[in-house]
Amino acid sequence: MIEITSTGNWDKTERFLQFISRGDFFSILDTYAQRGVAALESATPQETGATAASWDYEIQRSGSSVSIFWTNNHLDPEGTPIAIMLQVGHGTGTGGYVQGRDYINPAIRPIFDEIADAVWREVTSHG
Repeated sequence: MIEITSTGNWDKTERFLQFISRGDFFSILDTYAQRGVAALESATPQETGATAASWDYEIQRSGSSVSIFWTNNHLDPEGTPIAIMLQVGHGTGTGGYVQGRDYINPAIRPIFDEIADAVWREVTSHG
């Protein structure tokens, strides 16, 4: 037979679980989403500045998960996002090709790291 005994109470555990279940720590994501917009804006290749100025974000919460979507609404006349054309490359109207440049991933990667660190700090500070 195995016997487990515990002394004290579960107050800290219950507070932590309530904090997690409410998802209160997700409120810090707005700050990091804004930082992501700034990072993308400064990293975007600029000819006119229109693509760089067109970054925005959405935070969507679904059940127990939260997602940040960074968006760019600057489109070419055919409706193709220019930010993606800059990232992956595109054909020209005269049969040429413009090589893409990976500017999105290096710009946003530090923001992902900051988010992970901040959420972890927030979660572990409520125990």
